[in-house]
Amino acid sequence: MYYTMKERGSLGPRREFDELPISSDVQAEPARYKQLAALADMAHRLVPGVGASEFDLARYLTFDPDCILTFSRNGRLLGGMAFLFLNHRGHDALLLDEIYLTKPDIGLLSRSDEDVSAIYIWAIAAVGRGIGGLGNAAAHLRKPRYKAADCFAQPSSAAGRNIMFATGFRQTPSFQPDLWCYTRPWNRAPRIETPSYIVQRGAL
Repeated sequence: MYYTMKERGSLGPRREFDELPISSDVQAEPARYKQLAALADMAHRLVPGVGASEFDLARYLTFDPDCILTFSRNGRLLGGMAFLFLNHRGHDALLLDEIYLTKPDIGLLSRSDEDVSAIYIWAIAAVGRGIGGLGNAAAHLRKPRYKAADCFAQPSSAAGRNIMFATGFRQTPSFQPDLWCYTRPWNRAPRIETPSYIVQRGAL
């Protein structure tokens, strides 16, 4: 995951990704084609190593119009967040380090009529209050199409690792280097409580 946040902005107290508050100051909306050049430029300026071009972003947006969210306030673009909605093949490829994450194969992505098996957070880039859009993005990922899918990411910086830890992501065993996973609360195995028995003296 390419990640950067610049200037002001804080997530505040540690809380799980699905518990982040929705911001009324920041609008999170699916990206439009006319915004892709600005998003690509922002990513190149803010995140070292990003190679996605406007053409690359357009290719994935055409395949899935919901795969890129923009964060804006009062009409000003503050950043965006991009996802890979993986099908079962893509999910396996991610864990086995058999996916080219810079330019993933479209065949590993979920079609609109397919279940989303896993969500890979491909990139986050924002300035100022754009960080507030994370709660809105989390709400977006609670839609029925995505709700059953756990989220994965590879933080590329100390800031990215900090935000992963602060929002309930944990490193997960895989062949993919430094892969972090956020298990959705409803996908977690229930905790088994060990019963406590109190035996009185002289009673069986």
